[in-house]
Amino acid sequence: MNFKRFTLLTIIFLFTLTSMNQNSEACTSILVTKGASKNNSTMISYSCDGEFHPHLRIIPAADHKKGEMIEIRNWYGKNGKIPQVAHTYKVVGLMNEFQLAIGETTFEGRKELLNKQGLFNYFTLMITALQRAKTARQAIKVITSLVDKYGYGSVGESISIADKHEVWILEIVGTGQGGKGAVWVAVKIPDGAVSAHANMSRIREFSTNDPENVIYSKNVISFAIKKGYYNPKKRKPFSFSEAYNPPSEEQVRYSSRRVWSIFRRAAPSLKITPDYSSYKRRAKPYPLYIKPDKKLCVRDVINLHRDHYENTEFDMTKDLSAGPFKAPDRWRPIKWKVNNKIHTWERPISTQQTALVFVSESRPNIPDEIGGIYWYGLDNPYTNFFVPFYTSITDLPHSYTTGTIKKFSKDSAWWAFNFVANYANLRWSYMIKDIQKIQNEIEDLEFKIQPVIEQTALNLLKKNPELVENFLTKYCVNNAEMNIEKWWKLGEFLITKYNDGYIQNENGRAKAVGYPEKWLKREIKENPKKFRLKEQRKGEGEL
Repeated sequence: MNFKRFTLLTIIFLFTLTSMNQNSEACTSILVTKGASKNNSTMISYSCDGEFHPHLRIIPAADHKKGEMIEIRNWYGKNGKIPQVAHTYKVVGLMNEFQLAIGETTFEGRKELLNKQGLFNYFTLMITALQRAKTARQAIKVITSLVDKYGYGSVGESISIADKHEVWILEIVGTGQGGKGAVWVAVKIPDGAVSAHANMSRIREFSTNDPENVIYSKNVISFAIKKGYYNPKKRKPFSFSEAYNPPSEEQVRYSSRRVWSIFRRAAPSLKITPDYSSYKRRAKPYPLYIKPDKKLCVRDVINLHRDHYENTEFDMTKDLSAGPFKAPDRWRPIKWKVNNKIHTWERPISTQQTALVFVSESRPNIPDEIGGIYWYGLDNPYTNFFVPFYTSITDLPHSYTTGTIKKFSKDSAWWAFNFVANYANLRWSYMIKDIQKIQNEIEDLEFKIQPVIEQTALNLLKKNPELVENFLTKYCVNNAEMNIEKWWKLGEFLITKYNDGYIQNENGRAKAVGYPEKWLKREIKENPKKFRLKEQRKGEGEL
C-alpha cells in the first residue's frame, strides 16, 4: 500500500474514531423521495450530534492495481485487510460523484448483539459504499456483502441511502461476540413520501415477498426466533424493531419525539399526536413514512432541523429551565435525579451538541457534475447557516478543514458557529433575532443565485467542460469563506451590542432592559419578601 492511500485511510479512521466515540449516537435524519420534493430531487439529511470538531474531506476518485489491499481497523482493536476494487469513486463529505448520499442514526439495540470482532463499523461501511456504488441498491449490496464476509462491529444502525431516483432505509444489527455477518432489512421509501429516524429502529413489519421494495438478510427472522426475541406461535407479525430494538420509555421519549415533530410539521393535516412519544398506553408507534401536505425543497428540510418543539406543549423556550430569556439549550446530562427520582430533559432536533449537519440533494435531470449538492452546516443547525458544495469540486474552504475542539481558533468555521451559539445563550430571546437576520441574508442569497451559478456551469459543460470543476470549486470555496467572515463579524457585533447585561441601541448607547415581567413575577412568587424595599413594606404594615 502506498503512503498516500494509507494516509487517506488513516484520516478516515481518525475521523471515525474521534466522532463516533463522542456521544455521536445522538443523531437525526430526514428522508425525502422524488415525488415529495419540489424539484424532483431526492434528499436525505443527517445531523451528527456529538462533542467533537469535524473536518470536511474530499476523497478523490482513484484507480487501483490488481491485488491491492486496504487496511480496515474497527474501534475495538480489530485489524484486517480486504481487496481493493479496480476503481473507487470521488466522495465529498458523505456524498459521491454520482449523487449517492448516505447518513445514519444509531439505535444501539440489544447490547449482547455487539460483535467486537466484526471488522467493519458503520462509518467505514458508509465510506466504502460511497467509494464503490453508484446507486442506493448497489450501496446496500456493498454494505451487506462486506459484513457477511468480514463481520459487523457496531451496534444497531438506521442508515439513510439516496441516489438520484430512490431513497432507502437500511437497519442493521450484529449477531453477538464471535458471530458471523449481521442481521438487516432494507425498505424503499415509496415515491411521494418522507421518512425520518432518530436513534431508534423504525422498520417494524415488512413484506418478505417484495424484492423490488424490501431486501433482507436470510437470518432476519430465524435469528430472532433462535435468540428468543420473537415467538411465531403467538401469531403476531414479525417486527424488526420489536425484535432487535424493543422500546423503553426513555428511548421513546428521547427518539420518537423528534420523529413526531418532523412529521407534525411536514404534514399538519394528519394531526399526528405526541402520545406515542410520551409513552402513553396503547398509543401506536409512528409510521415509517408519511405523505407531506406539500412538496418540500432543500430549505424546508433545513428548517425541519431547526426545531425545539416551538409552539407545542414541549416548547423548550417556555420551561423554567429556559431562564428569563427563553434559551432552549439544556446542559447535559440529559437524565438527572432529584429526591431519588429520575427525570429527563427534552431532546430536541436542534441541539448545541451538533457537530455537523448536511442535506444532500440528488437531481436526476441535471448532469452529475452539477446535479449533486451537499448542503453543509456546522454546529447547532438553529444558529448556523448552510453552504452548498457541488460534488464535482476539487478543493474545500480551509476553515472547514481545520481546527480542534481542544483549542479555540478563528481559523476554524466550527468555532465561528460555536462561539455565536454559545454567546446567544446569555440573552437568547434578543440575540436569536440578530442571528436569524444574518442567517437569512446568507441563505437567501445562496438560493437566489443558485440558478445563475448552475446555468453558467451548464453552459461551460457544453462548451468547456474542463472548466466546470474549477468554476464550481471557486464559487463554493469563496462563498463559504466570505460567509464565515461575516459570521465572525456577527459574533463581534453581539459582544458589542449585548455587553455587561445592557443592550446598545442603534446610536451605541447602553440601555438597561432588565428581565421580562413574567420572569420577575415568578421570582416574587418564589421569594415574596426578599426583594421588597423595607420602606414599602413598612408603609404596607409589614414591619
